[in-house]
Amino acid sequence: MLRERLAFFGALCAILVSINLATADPNECELPPGLREEIAQYQPVVDSIFQHIVSGEYAGKTWQSLLEFTDRFGPRLTGSKQLEDAIDFAVQEMIAEGLDNVHTEEAIVSHWQRGREWAELVEPFQKNLPMLGLGKSVGTAPEGIRAEVIVVESFEEFENFTADQVEGKIVVFVPAWAGYGATVQYRSESASVAANKGAAAVLVRSMAPFSIGTPHTGTLSYDPEVRRIPAAAITVEDAMLLLRKYRRGDKMIIHLKMDAMNLDPTISRNTIGELEGHTFKNTSVVVVSGHMDSWDVGTGAMDDAGGVFISWKAVTFLKAMGLRPRRTIRAIYWTAEETGLEGADEYEKQHSEDEKDEFNVFFESDSGTFKPTGLDFSGNSDAHCIFAEIAKLMPGFNDFTYTEGTVGSDIGNWERRGFPGVSLRNKNENYFWYHHSEGDTMELEDPHDLDRSTALWAATAYVIADLSIDIPKDVTDYKPK
Repeated sequence: MLRERLAFFGALCAILVSINLATADPNECELPPGLREEIAQYQPVVDSIFQHIVSGEYAGKTWQSLLEFTDRFGPRLTGSKQLEDAIDFAVQEMIAEGLDNVHTEEAIVSHWQRGREWAELVEPFQKNLPMLGLGKSVGTAPEGIRAEVIVVESFEEFENFTADQVEGKIVVFVPAWAGYGATVQYRSESASVAANKGAAAVLVRSMAPFSIGTPHTGTLSYDPEVRRIPAAAITVEDAMLLLRKYRRGDKMIIHLKMDAMNLDPTISRNTIGELEGHTFKNTSVVVVSGHMDSWDVGTGAMDDAGGVFISWKAVTFLKAMGLRPRRTIRAIYWTAEETGLEGADEYEKQHSEDEKDEFNVFFESDSGTFKPTGLDFSGNSDAHCIFAEIAKLMPGFNDFTYTEGTVGSDIGNWERRGFPGVSLRNKNENYFWYHHSEGDTMELEDPHDLDRSTALWAATAYVIADLSIDIPKDVTDYKPK
């Protein structure tokens, strides 16, 4: 299941299959009578939203709030006090800003602790190997693991080794970067693949196309039928070094020490604040969202505090401007996304009984908040046509796309079952340079880009929430996993 979800997220980031809405012939869409004219009438309010957020009294405020948040709480690993303190802070701030129905909803989540860790090449020469244990990895014995190394580029190459050759060794997987969706299976599955032949531990080339000696973490997925072994990511440079030396026939020994622990599941919370609709309060809700948790490296500014804050401030600024749509706009800051979408899964279960009536469209920003270029949309053909018309209102954007599949991670379950989905399209070609690493900090965030992203988010959500009709959807019944 985790591999499937990671692949979906990879597809989101790569945007493999998309159709440009801006170049579509509007005459190909048969909109309900008068709807095209109704949508066009929102141009003045859309322009006003952009003016207030991009160049007016709210300019720079999304960036400033994000800065204060990340400086105050730092990384927010699922299960940590820092994450729960950040949630408490968000609740207090949203109440102070006058948002409606501010509250949290509990979710049982994983609780993994990294502890101290290190890796060292000890033969044929000594070299520190910067590393990050993979989320949910088990630790080593107190003395660590000191073992000979096998280095391969692919699962197919590893198949050529017998269990006798692998037994007791540390296996290093060095897959060529082929995009996140195609490559992330090595982070997810390598531990179980290697353990199935008796390996003592696994090291994996970081899931990144570029590195300056920086490892990138992320969650793994253990096969329940296979013994669990320690697993960690190493830098691109070190992975390539080990591969070259192994290809030359060098015998290498690595000493790996990890204190990682999987503790009992704990309680976290999804965080909610609303701009309540003046006609429909708890039906046909428009959700804007990002995830509150992050990895325990960097400060999670890019992944995904930026997504949280454009969702949060979009609702706050609309409220301050006195713009209250027909339907409720609900900001949700998901918990425990990094450990497998656990917060979103729990929220879906809690809201499954009436969700067909409760929800209209789901927005999610979780692929960076760099310079925005437009929006990605998923949904049925009728919804596509309406969204294409709404997209024309957004000033200065021409990169609106329709994606077959899903455009989100936390909202993916709803999209796969027929709810329309929206995600922020931005110039994130360097996203995986910093993803899940110490490089994910405020230095990546630009005030003007955040203003433009917030304005685009706010204006699009407002129009959808205020239309005389719901966005069409083809929703299948919720089925518990």
